[in-house]
Amino acid sequence: MSRLPIRLRLSLVFALTMAVVLAAVGVFLYANLRSALTEQIEDSLEVRLDELAALVRSGGADGKLPGDEDRFAQVRDQSGTVVAFSPGFKSGPPENSRVLTREVGDFTIAAGASLEDRDGALATLLALLLVGGPVALALATLAGYRLAGAALRPVESMRREAAEISSATSGRRLPVPEAQDEVRRLGETLNEMLARLDEGLLRERRFVADAGHELRTPLALLRTEFELALRRPRSSEELELAIRSATEEVERLIRLAEALLVLDRSGEAAPLSAELDARELLDAVARRFAARAAEEGRAIEVHGGATLHGDRDRLEQALGSLVDNALTHGGGVVRLEARSEGDSVALRVADEGQGFSPDFLPQAFERFSRADTARTTGGAGLGLAIVDAVARAHGGRTSAAGATVTLLLPAGRSLSGGL
Repeated sequence: MSRLPIRLRLSLVFALTMAVVLAAVGVFLYANLRSALTEQIEDSLEVRLDELAALVRSGGADGKLPGDEDRFAQVRDQSGTVVAFSPGFKSGPPENSRVLTREVGDFTIAAGASLEDRDGALATLLALLLVGGPVALALATLAGYRLAGAALRPVESMRREAAEISSATSGRRLPVPEAQDEVRRLGETLNEMLARLDEGLLRERRFVADAGHELRTPLALLRTEFELALRRPRSSEELELAIRSATEEVERLIRLAEALLVLDRSGEAAPLSAELDARELLDAVARRFAARAAEEGRAIEVHGGATLHGDRDRLEQALGSLVDNALTHGGGVVRLEARSEGDSVALRVADEGQGFSPDFLPQAFERFSRADTARTTGGAGLGLAIVDAVARAHGGRTSAAGATVTLLLPAGRSLSGGL
């Protein structure tokens, strides 16, 4: 049954239901007609007994009584002798008849009627039910089959359209019926899902295109360095310079590949959850960049403290990306701060540089988004995207204002995603 098409299954269920209903109606009609006809016959026999009782009391019940083959009567005395009877009812009632009796003085009167007319009417009704029932059932089943087909036609139309939708035709949508019913709501929900899939596909295509563009530049520079090194004989100093330049491009490729892997793992492995001391976390990040800051004549300060739950490695990666960004594009002292704010913990990284321009803030945390000043320094535009991915994986969010970037994370165990 479960392997049959839905339309056929609905039709079979409808046919079975109609068969039960028709059978129940037929039994009800037959029983009620039989009861009504029997009650009618008994009422007429009661009237007949009243007439015979009056006849017996007046002394006229002697010999022949009026009657025919369908209606008959009989009068007996105390000894059981028949003293009066209608034709054909002297010895006893005929077969298939209904007889009522009553005691009137010293006599017993009986009135009877044939049941052949009743049985004939019941037989006619039964024949009509046996013939008309299957016909009505067949017509109802056919109507149910067509009704199921009409109800499922929009679903089939959506199925055919869905079968033709691919990545090459991602802008297409399923046809939605005009009726405000469940099928329409299903179509609207599926179209909303297709819109989300199209949006995700568009983001992935843009991500692949941007990644290809970012990878092409250092690879082209790396090839150029090697071609120049091989074009003519070089001194050891020139070769060393070429190798150092190539090494820088390789390191840039490694950083870019690692950033892409971090973003690509988003949604797969959930971050680890452990109780962390935010001050200790910030101190560890500051120590990592202390030498670099000293070389550039800058300082890194750590303020505040709090306790939170999260993945230490991922949070260090996010904070390190922010500190690296501040040292690369910012100026002055780099400040790392941790503060409790209600049920959340705010981790902030700020510097004394110009900060983000207001026009850049709406897309600051998107992949490969870079401010104009960053485009001249070789950044891939993935640092803030990684920070945002880490924050979302911890059930938090990110924000930026001026030269300050904030990770607002739940203080408790509320990891919501993977990374």
